Amino acid sequence: QRQAAESGGGLVQAGTSLRLSCKIPGRTTSRHHLGWFRLAPGKEREFVAAITWGSGSTYYADSVKGRFTISRDTASNAVDLQMNKLKPEDTAVYYCGATLTNIASIPNWKTYSGWGQGTQVTVSS
Repeated sequence: QRQAAESGGGLVQAGTSLRLSCKIPGRTTSRHHLGWFRLAPGKEREFVAAITWGSGSTYYADSVKGRFTISRDTASNAVDLQMNKLKPEDTAVYYCGATLTNIASIPNWKTYSGWGQGTQVTVSS
């Protein structure tokens, strides 16, 4: 089973930006949705954003809409997450995965596979 590789996390101050990258090994089809999720201590894995590989359609959690932008690089089979205006509540380990689920289930992490080790994002106030 292929496993994603997330990178780009770090320790930053509130109001600044980070760019995360996720490389997906193997072949990604146009029907795949690639998603970013995050896991903070004491919380459940939370949907952040997703993109449909073929169409480029994007989906965002309300908590990040207007601040985060997901994009794909078909040449390198990678999905990036540009995070602006970071807040302390964005602190979490960020993971990416892939799914072939229907659009309504895109925010459901249980439909995804190929999770990587994650990348830590810490936002100080």
